[in-house]
Amino acid sequence: MTQSHALPAAAVRNVRPAPAGSTTAGPRATAGPRATAGPRATAGPRDGRRRPELASFLRSRRERITPDEVGMPPGPRRRTPGLRREEVAQLAGVGVTWYTWLEQGRPINASPQVLDAVARTLRLDAAEREHLYRLADTPGPQPATDEAPALPRDMRTILDSLDPLPACLVNARSDVLSWNAAYAALFPILVNAPAAARNSIWFAFTTPRCCNPLVNLDEQAPEHVAIFRYRYSQHMGDPGWQEFVQRLCAASAEFARLWATHDVAPPRPCDKVFHYPAVGDIATRSTNLDLTALPGTRMVIYTPVDDESRANIAWLRDHPEATVPDHQH
Repeated sequence: MTQSHALPAAAVRNVRPAPAGSTTAGPRATAGPRATAGPRATAGPRDGRRRPELASFLRSRRERITPDEVGMPPGPRRRTPGLRREEVAQLAGVGVTWYTWLEQGRPINASPQVLDAVARTLRLDAAEREHLYRLADTPGPQPATDEAPALPRDMRTILDSLDPLPACLVNARSDVLSWNAAYAALFPILVNAPAAARNSIWFAFTTPRCCNPLVNLDEQAPEHVAIFRYRYSQHMGDPGWQEFVQRLCAASAEFARLWATHDVAPPRPCDKVFHYPAVGDIATRSTNLDLTALPGTRMVIYTPVDDESRANIAWLRDHPEATVPDHQH
């Protein structure tokens, strides 16, 4: 399914580049991205060689992705294979005019953040992403890694010292950065996922019910999404946030429904109940603590609300095999 809540991304200056081979300027972009990417680009000899290559590369990557792969309806009378330009722009959270000019090889400026959104939308691998940045003559991002970012030693010590309380470090978007052994016992599927998929709200809404240990999700889901929107509002225009919300809306009808309500709530403790057949229910209260030493990062601690839940967490910590699903999807 699709969701049309993407906001215009902060990307480039609205410029009036001349069409190739013409001495007159094209129409002014009135609905393109807001300006953040610097002054108008001037096409030098090197730019003149790279832009046609960039145009061909983007077109070839766009044409290999089907609408079905990104949760879009196929639509009638598609004249070209793959996605349309306006669909790429929508999924990347950028202006249609701006993306069209980029794919036409016009000399416009692009920020690393917007190129990264385009790269994610076109599902570029590491080599293709690097190639995109070189063709756009834009410094690329640091290469992604499946390893958690390095933590200050005191943060790691605090996290481990909280054991047997499950605890983790997450960023504003709920990407799980690090955790202790008790947290791993409670969320084995999440901590064993690739780094790009290691996100607690993604896990809550996309894990099949038969494998999702959170049994009171129906009760907690509206609050989860309202708090997530509160944090989202602090990152307006960030292509990474926009792309994440679009993907989650496509992957979860429940999230998409709740996101469409526009409900918002400040962060607060949440009561979460987990269930594993080997031990039964584990009732907890999750508390978020913002870390001044790591701006934008918070520590999430799950405190069992009774002795039985505390004992069940300890048992799972000693028997990690008990939480591994016995089937695959």
